[in-house]
Amino acid sequence: MGFSGYYESKIMTTKEAATIVTLTDRAIKHTRGLLEKENKPGLGLRLGVQGGGCSGLSYKLGFDMSTDADYVHDFDGVKVYVDPKSALYLKGVQLDFDDSLSGKGYAFKNPNAENTCGCGESFSI
Repeated sequence: MGFSGYYESKIMTTKEAATIVTLTDRAIKHTRGLLEKENKPGLGLRLGVQGGGCSGLSYKLGFDMSTDADYVHDFDGVKVYVDPKSALYLKGVQLDFDDSLSGKGYAFKNPNAENTCGCGESFSI
């Protein structure tokens, strides 16, 4: 795991950190394709949370390099990085990718969200 002992003891145990987020097969496949196009070793998918959006918190999603503080997940070769503060809000989240006619893009399924907005990009706990 790519995090320091401080974050491990203050935020989550190693076992808990291993289950922060999951990716569906569709999300893994799509992300792998995008990362292959970027062709930068060490680049991974960063999942995060920031203040804002209709419901108070919004999801952040992008490509980034890991830091020493990150929780690092490997999904069949696709690295996912989560910072310790975001991990508190993302524990149990499943990231999916929808490429149907009705919509295309990543979709967050968050069991901790008490309220979500219609677009699915913001939530509250």
